[in-house]
Amino acid sequence: MDQNLKAAAETSNVSQLYELIERDGNVLRRFDEVEFIETPLHIAAEKGCIGFTMEITSLKPSFARKLNQRGLSPMHLAVLKGQHEMALRLLEVDKDLVRVRGKNGETSLHYLCKVESHHHLLDRFMQACPESIRDATVQNRTALHIAVENNRPDVLRVLLRSIGKNDHYQEEVNRQDEDGNTALHIAARNNQSQMLKLLLECKAHKYITNQAGLTALDVAHQSNNRESIIILHHCLIRRVSNFKHSLEKQIVKATVLQSPLSEIDLGLQGKQS
Repeated sequence: MDQNLKAAAETSNVSQLYELIERDGNVLRRFDEVEFIETPLHIAAEKGCIGFTMEITSLKPSFARKLNQRGLSPMHLAVLKGQHEMALRLLEVDKDLVRVRGKNGETSLHYLCKVESHHHLLDRFMQACPESIRDATVQNRTALHIAVENNRPDVLRVLLRSIGKNDHYQEEVNRQDEDGNTALHIAARNNQSQMLKLLLECKAHKYITNQAGLTALDVAHQSNNRESIIILHHCLIRRVSNFKHSLEKQIVKATVLQSPLSEIDLGLQGKQS
């Protein structure tokens, strides 16, 4: 990259950018000719230079989806470097930038589920692009898997709240990764009681088996995670109890409907006659 152009991006010098364009009208075209390359937008996004970023995205919208040699887009870099205002401005340019897949198939939402962040940014991501909850890495892991793996109950709570607002995404709670593990399996393995409860409240299925044929409860037993075992056992017992109660009610109802007239019915008929 031309050093003057790099300096302009690092210092948010829009005037210098246009001086370079006047000198060479193709100064930005060359970046489109290389598949993986660091663009001036990558530099500006990483440095938090909002003015320069807005100018570049206006001139070259394609740069916003470009991956550098490390497999990162400008949105990835904004999230990684804690440039939250920058990330929000990029979101305004194109909400689907949240879904741009980089190295290992990870999106900026996946990165946000790992790094320390303000919940406001995660909320805005989910509001602007709720379908991003479906995006999976090359290991078929979604934001839910990543939040649990990185012990982020705060992030998981935001993600599940977003899922709860839209029935179309409910199945993502039980999404299985390449090993057949759901987020519930991971929480059980890591003995993350708070996350187990959050997932169960959001209708996570307890009987799904991974590729090793294990349920979340089996995984908890295998790891000897007593707290997870207690939580999952309690949930299973409660479900069986509710099922038995419902079944008993159905049997009673069926019995009444199929039985001869009761004494009360006979008494009423006697009075009427």
